[in-house]
Order: sequence, then C-alpha cells, then structure tokens
Amino acid sequence: MTNSTCDRIPSRAECDELMVQYFMLPKIAEHSMQVMNVSLAIIDNLKSGVSVNRDLVIAAALLHDITKTRSLATKERHDASGGELLRELGFPRIAGIVEQHVIIQNLNLEGRLEEREIVYYADKRVLHDTIVTIEERVQDLIQRYGTVEEIRNLILQNKSQVLAIERKIADFMAIDLQRAIQAAVGKGKEIKCV
Repeated sequence: MTNSTCDRIPSRAECDELMVQYFMLPKIAEHSMQVMNVSLAIIDNLKSGVSVNRDLVIAAALLHDITKTRSLATKERHDASGGELLRELGFPRIAGIVEQHVIIQNLNLEGRLEEREIVYYADKRVLHDTIVTIEERVQDLIQRYGTVEEIRNLILQNKSQVLAIERKIADFMAIDLQRAIQAAVGKGKEIKCV
C-alpha cells in the first residue's frame, strides 16, 4: 500500500493485507475479527434512521490493533502509533478511530451515535477472542496492566465511560444490545450487562 492524500476506506481484503504486512499476530487478528463481529452486531441492529458508516467501522475494527504486535516489543502506545501509521497510509478517518479505541476523548453522550464509539465499545467487550462482559474485561485489564494504583484508577475511570457508551448504544438499538451481541456471536453463552 502506498501513501495517499485521499481519505478512502480500505476494503476488507486490503485490511487483511495490512494485518499481514504489519505482522499482526494470529491472536491479535482473532481479537480484531471479534471486535468487528461485535461492531456488526450493533450496526446491523440499529433503529431505522440511525446512520453510521458500516465500511468505516469494519475497517477500523479490523485495524484498531495494527501496531499492537510491534508494541509488545517497543512498549509504544499502540493506539497512538496505529493512528500515526494509518494516517501515513492515507486513512485519516480510520486513524482517528484507532487513536481513540483505548481512551475515548470528547465524548458526547447526547449526540449522534459515532463510529468511534462503536469500535471503542466493541473492543471493550472482547477479551482475546472471546466476548465477555465489561466487568470481565476490566478485571483482566487490571490484572495485566494495573501494576500501580494510578493505572488501576485510570482503568476504572475508563470503565465508567464504557458503561456510559453502552447505555448510549443501547438507546440507538432496535433490539436489546446484549441479545444482538449474543446472536451475532452464536456461542450460546449468556452475556449480560454489568
């Protein structure tokens, strides 16, 4: 892929190529696929008249961890480096979503449903390649990254935003959010809100 000044959305095949090109580990690719599945469960069950860019969400979900593999060695913030890489590749809208998949900025709970909110929320519902509750995901984050009190507090503050976005998304849904996710996953495991 080459640099581009346009802001197009890469196709699914192009996303797959980028995942290979940037050495996304299989477990990270599986996680990204599940984030896409949760995102689609939301998009495909929105109330009539709610408008989001489906292709943008698919691409952002697949590419949200594009630099995660290298970050395991470099310790860089993969949200920031992923956004930077995608901007360089000519995908600034996707870059903006990727940069906010860890911590979302300027949240407007009263505004329209945004693509970045869907990807952010979907990422918080996927632990490795498994759909989990927000509580399960937060506990895993605390175990893996909460080495100091400051980080644990940030994770817990972020949980409040996730739950607020969950309520916002639910308001835009034509069916129950948890039922939509469960049906899309087809695992048979009951998934409940926290």
